Amino acid sequence: MGEDSIRKRKESKNGSTGLSVDSQAEDKQPVKATVLQKDVGLLSGICLIVGTMIGSGIFISPKAVLLYSGAVGPCLLIWAACGVLATLGALCYAELGTMITKSGGEYSYLMEAFGSLLAYLYSWTTVMVLKPSAFAIITLSFAEYASTPFYPGCTPPLIVTKCLSAAAIFLIVTVNCLSVKLASYMQNLFTAAKLFIILVIVVAGILMLAQGKSKSFSNAFEGSSSSVGTIGLAFYNGLWAYDGWNQLNFITEELKDPYRNLPLSILIGIPLVSVCYVLVNIAYFTVMSTTELLLSPAVAVTFGDIVLYPLSWVVPLFVVMSTFGSANGSCFTAGRLAYVSGREGHMVKILSYISLRRYTPSPALIFNGILAIFYIIPADINTLINYFSFAQWAFYGLTALALIVMRFTRKELHRPVKVPIVIPGLMVLVSCYLVMAPIIDKPDLEYLYCTIFIFSGLLLYYPFIHLKVNWARKLMRPITMHLQLLMEVVPPEKSE
Repeated sequence: MGEDSIRKRKESKNGSTGLSVDSQAEDKQPVKATVLQKDVGLLSGICLIVGTMIGSGIFISPKAVLLYSGAVGPCLLIWAACGVLATLGALCYAELGTMITKSGGEYSYLMEAFGSLLAYLYSWTTVMVLKPSAFAIITLSFAEYASTPFYPGCTPPLIVTKCLSAAAIFLIVTVNCLSVKLASYMQNLFTAAKLFIILVIVVAGILMLAQGKSKSFSNAFEGSSSSVGTIGLAFYNGLWAYDGWNQLNFITEELKDPYRNLPLSILIGIPLVSVCYVLVNIAYFTVMSTTELLLSPAVAVTFGDIVLYPLSWVVPLFVVMSTFGSANGSCFTAGRLAYVSGREGHMVKILSYISLRRYTPSPALIFNGILAIFYIIPADINTLINYFSFAQWAFYGLTALALIVMRFTRKELHRPVKVPIVIPGLMVLVSCYLVMAPIIDKPDLEYLYCTIFIFSGLLLYYPFIHLKVNWARKLMRPITMHLQLLMEVVPPEKSE
């Protein structure tokens, strides 16, 4: 096998041991097991949640939420309601994450509650579409903001933004493959940067409000939308900016003291983001009219031009840092889902292998990066994400339902955190609404295509996972071996 070849090469260099440990230091230094290391503490956990949630959404999405809600009042209420929903959802995930301390997020919980098939459909949809396409969208936003100063008065050429996006994907994947600690430090740095620019925007807004600029808040509910489907779309856009509240559950196995740090990170991180979002929107509406906000190509940049001139260049600079940090967080967690899926046999086995030197799931990270680069090639993938959002919320709802189901079917499991059962029940109802409302309001064929893609995974599940056909194993064995030798990766050892 490939792992034997790698370990034998190590042995020839280092004597009898199979790991790269200096023989003289062998008695002094403990040998690490080939598993993902517990390198993520409380601060890094909070920064992962905050840094992944605050991407480009709060700097762009306000106009989308305003457009669908129809007025300032409903817009602010929707932003606050989205924060409450994200917090309630995350509380459910706090119970699940401390009850089932496996990485992989929803995948592990669906597996435990409903079995292999539903967990496989989740991993198929998320690993192949949702995670890499979200990674691609965030890096495209980064590339657009980063290249705009070099093309004053016009839009940067598409080829420039796509090449810059691909370069960002390559850099982020490389950092994540090299070191978990380095990726965490980078996440902490960019989270601090985005909190700084949010503080600048909020303080500027408060000063303008203190000067009596509150015209946008008079008749705040005039022109409000009453369409159920339109309000659903407003929630979609708001929740897109809040997306990331479940990210820490993808790396539970790498958390130091997950029983303490997982719920604490959630209870600190998500309310912090919610308060930031509402205050930033109030700042926007203080400085800009609803018409100015809707016409702005990038709301935060327009805000900076009005309020912070001649230092308005600070805003796009920090937006670039914010989107880059969010992309790093997205990559960090996406690799863990592919890794766990491969470990459980729902993806090719090589994705579950770990770097023998770096202790990172490098094959899974590289696979996610390759898919993301493919997703930046089409002209517009935002439409794809809009149609697949209903699938994401279907899985959120099923995960909340899994929590309810396991209250009755897995009573023996230890629950350090236990939320009132009404909270997952509410999340199931909200998820049903967010899945059904846009489809009922505008029943496009694209929703059907997305559903067909999700269930097309069954064409692979039956022969390769359920039946485990021999010819597939024979085909993959030499491919896996050569990839192992190329990347110097081995199967994870069972941790003590």
